[in-house]
Amino acid sequence: VQLVESGGGLVQAGGSLRLSCAALGRTFSRYFMGWFRQAPGKEREFVAAINWSGTNTEYADSVKGRFAISRDNAKNTLNLQMNSLKPEDTAIYYCAAAQWISTARNPGQYNYWGQGTQVTVSS
Repeated sequence: VQLVESGGGLVQAGGSLRLSCAALGRTFSRYFMGWFRQAPGKEREFVAAINWSGTNTEYADSVKGRFAISRDNAKNTLNLQMNSLKPEDTAIYYCAAAQWISTARNPGQYNYWGQGTQVTVSS
């Protein structure tokens, strides 16, 4: 499956952005989906994940209560609504897909990755 992110940009602290990830190719509903981010000089870190049907979600503590992950299997789309953004949220955001998952927070378990979209939050 090919993943294409969109929706990144520059926003002031306290603002909102909505990221989207379009899945091209194989059946989107067969994949467990996640969002990760990577800031300059830092390792890629887990942000949020959602199961195949969209009934279960998981979040990093740093974004819990501010970000919301969702999916639309009919439209082959994954979304990340980001509210109350902080300068420390600045990073390249990646969507990722996994056919089988045991630990959603482990990037090594994801089979496919998008090219990333830049999110910059100014103070």
